[in-house]
Amino acid sequence: MREQREDTPTISGEAPEGYVDIRFVVEPNYAGWRLDRYLSEKIRRLTRERLHGIIQRGVLCEERRLKPSTPVYPGLSFRIRRPASAEPDTPTGLPAVFQDDWLLVLDKPAGLPIHPTARYHKGTLVSLLRERFGEAFAEPAHRLDRETSGLVVCGRTTESCRVLGRLFVSRDVHKEYLAVCEGHPPEDTFHVDAPIAEGTELIRIAVRIDSVVGKESRTRFQVLQRFTREGEPFALLRCYPETGRQHQIRIHLREAGFPLVGDKMYGPDPGYFDRFSKHCLEPEAWVRLRLPRHALHAARISFPHPGTGETVTFDSPLPEDLQDFIAGRPVAVGPTAGEDAA
Repeated sequence: MREQREDTPTISGEAPEGYVDIRFVVEPNYAGWRLDRYLSEKIRRLTRERLHGIIQRGVLCEERRLKPSTPVYPGLSFRIRRPASAEPDTPTGLPAVFQDDWLLVLDKPAGLPIHPTARYHKGTLVSLLRERFGEAFAEPAHRLDRETSGLVVCGRTTESCRVLGRLFVSRDVHKEYLAVCEGHPPEDTFHVDAPIAEGTELIRIAVRIDSVVGKESRTRFQVLQRFTREGEPFALLRCYPETGRQHQIRIHLREAGFPLVGDKMYGPDPGYFDRFSKHCLEPEAWVRLRLPRHALHAARISFPHPGTGETVTFDSPLPEDLQDFIAGRPVAVGPTAGEDAA
């Protein structure tokens, strides 16, 4: 048996000074996945090699170590212990739109990650849920990007999480987003049908349009309002994703020639995100981006209730920062506290 390095913390009990434990509870829709695959879904910015290193250095689960190949099961609880670092500030407001014995629907503010990551461990939607309601109160059934605001559906029972997971995978969930894009689309309605593949040469966690290896991806768009701000053209769109690929709306709008306002990854310069991640994005770029976050909001979601089977629909109004941008009022320009990933 390989000896433990002296600088590797003992993984038992509470985290010692200088370390922090990031806790995970496996949701029903990940049953049977390998541990490394599960963590790669939850911590997308880490490479496979880094994930394996983290797992091999020690994952605490009922006082025993897990391997990268260990199958996970619903309810499996484990912790990853890592050196503590200064965590960026994130929003703490978490308004509830709806709650019953099966569901909790939240209105997530922009800037709040859903799951713990390499950078965020306390300032996440999952951590806030556990802090305010207890360990097993609810688990998110899907994800939104950190900068995207809007509706997040959580399951409150094992059965509810299982049913919701199946619904999201099978496309039985109807989602609508509001987006502010650059330019004036000439048609009131348009659609983008462009296959999406994961990874780009510059950004590992980005996606790309690829007609050879990409997966089918379709989005419909409706122009709700065309407007100008400081002499530049913009539009408010309602977006209807017919498939559920990562970053689908963002890259499809870029493909159509109308990128999201504030999008560092698919916006005006492909190098913005890399410099942003390294905390060296120049002031001129922030002015060009126009907003400190990308202008995308999950506004409506409809799906069969996991308990009754009846269709339920939830709505979230456009948040104040996007309303201000459309109305021509002053908005923040430049990074907000803790900005480091899109």
